Amino acid sequence: MDWYNSSRLLSTGFRRRDVLRGAGILTGLAIASQLPARVVAQPKFSGYPFTLGVASGDPLPDGVVLWTRLAPDPLNGGGMPEYNVPVRWQVALDAGMRQVVKSGTKTAIAAFAHSVHVEVRGLQPGREYWYQFKAGNEISPIGRTRTAPARNRHLSHMRFALVNCQDWQNGYYTAYKHVAEEDLDLVVHVGDYIYEYGPEPGGPRQHIGPEIVTLEDYRNRHALYKTDANLQAAHAAFPWVVTWDDHEVENNYADDLSENNDPIVEFLLRRAAAYRAYYEHMPLRRSSLPKGADLRLYRRFTYGDLAQFNVLDTRQYRTDQPCGDGLKPLCDEALDPQATLTGKAQERWLFQGLQRSTAQWNVIAQQVMFSQFDFDARPDIKAFNVDQWDGYVAARERVLAFLDQQQPANPIVLAGDIHSSWVHDIKRDFSKPESPTIGTEFIATSISSDFPEQFIQPVTLALSNNPHTKFFNGTLRGYVRCDLTNDRWQSDYRVVSTIREPEATISTLASFVVENGKPGAQRA
Repeated sequence: MDWYNSSRLLSTGFRRRDVLRGAGILTGLAIASQLPARVVAQPKFSGYPFTLGVASGDPLPDGVVLWTRLAPDPLNGGGMPEYNVPVRWQVALDAGMRQVVKSGTKTAIAAFAHSVHVEVRGLQPGREYWYQFKAGNEISPIGRTRTAPARNRHLSHMRFALVNCQDWQNGYYTAYKHVAEEDLDLVVHVGDYIYEYGPEPGGPRQHIGPEIVTLEDYRNRHALYKTDANLQAAHAAFPWVVTWDDHEVENNYADDLSENNDPIVEFLLRRAAAYRAYYEHMPLRRSSLPKGADLRLYRRFTYGDLAQFNVLDTRQYRTDQPCGDGLKPLCDEALDPQATLTGKAQERWLFQGLQRSTAQWNVIAQQVMFSQFDFDARPDIKAFNVDQWDGYVAARERVLAFLDQQQPANPIVLAGDIHSSWVHDIKRDFSKPESPTIGTEFIATSISSDFPEQFIQPVTLALSNNPHTKFFNGTLRGYVRCDLTNDRWQSDYRVVSTIREPEATISTLASFVVENGKPGAQRA
């Protein structure tokens, strides 16, 4: 309650969202998922049911989540009858699926779009496995995954890719083809897996139908994106850890407030539909099963004693963007100590995890730029993006104070959202260049979403006013490959030659290194 100002409360003192939930308005989806449906062991499919591929995610030392969805007609609701289907699964030690070590059956439930989430346990830590599904007489592609190393076990090396922002209409996913060819332990996706917009002429491919609002809309949009062969290849090659940003629901939404000021009742129904479709299409554990318009997505993963990943959700719990949103000088609302991107409970969870961590590298994987950046090069004018942490100054100050006082080893912040490549030294006080550097931030460019060309030169000119910013590129799309050892962290900015054609070459635009115990990035 204390994280919301009085203008957003009912006269009763309850938040409107709580009243809606108390009245049962948002429980329809949850109730529907409990309705009984008959099970057909030998279904007859209208087409190949594994059109959306396979995926794995949320790796633990003893297991992973395996995912697929039965969808013979993926762009038209899936094309499945309204009955449940048993799906057999196997995990093997080899790519030929001959040395099976785990197997079982999971029901693809009609109410969950016939998606399948298998939480496999009893595997060995830190090793590769292959997996496959079978429904009726149909067999899925084979996927490869990897468990996390044992907790606190000494680990000398790991690699992962940081990805985000894959607007279908704007370009092809050739970057994912190259991700799939990397030697990785993990892929970390920090948001904008889909975009909600209607068709936009001019791009190499288009969305089907108008802006998405209903559960069926969101299911079809996720299915459209998952038909991409390169995205399927990247999912099938490695386990993924995912979190969302805004476009999985609606651009720039904040908690129960929509961009267009829709009635809260309507927007929460839309959010509930979006969250449910997100769960149905991601390799998430049952702990992330949505409850109406709520879904617990923040969670933590450890890779031996080398790295701890704190994965945040900065959309579901945030207060409204201050100052009317956009690029502008900071208003008083941006300095409000009650303003938050994470909510009080998630912030406390983050601090507790960092305080207890014994990892060499402590990663905060989240959506929007953490470091301060003044986008206006003129000395007498300030312009900050208030949808980022710059609009939540007190919340960022709490994180900076914690990192400064508690000093968890080697803090690294990961972000996306802004469709461009950045490297920042995290300063204790961004307004004072001489202030101590207490961490490092790496921001990955998008897979396919554009950074506006007209902003590239102004941002480049503004770099001189932001000496903690070590790198910026707004022209090229791709991902960041992160290579960790006990002594150093290296981030390679991998970019494709084009997103306008299905084929593209890959190259390394720049590489930056952080040495153990020395916060701040150096050009490699």
